Amino acid sequence: MTRYGAVLGIRPEHIAEYKRVHAAVWPEVLKQIRLCQITNYTIFLREPENLLFSYYEYTGTDHDADMARMAADPKTQEWWALCGPMQRRLDSNAPGEWWGAMEEVFHSD
Repeated sequence: MTRYGAVLGIRPEHIAEYKRVHAAVWPEVLKQIRLCQITNYTIFLREPENLLFSYYEYTGTDHDADMARMAADPKTQEWWALCGPMQRRLDSNAPGEWWGAMEEVFHSD
């Protein structure tokens, strides 16, 4: 199992809507997350900085292939089209990166 953390901005005028849609994530999106071997997926919000922090555990053996499978899923694409305008890419993200990858520097069970 590998842990992944990432950060992204959220537009302050969309925080309430972002919370609303994530209170009832579409079942097809949740199914795709599981099919792509992601568990313990969590998104945290930090205000007033308006940052989203995501965390998940990947239990598969080919992360890139599973992420490509997720990106190719039509219902996931529809979900991303809904949520994308609410989010704000950070200037420090790598080219082409939406959620900014984070380095794990400590973990304790």
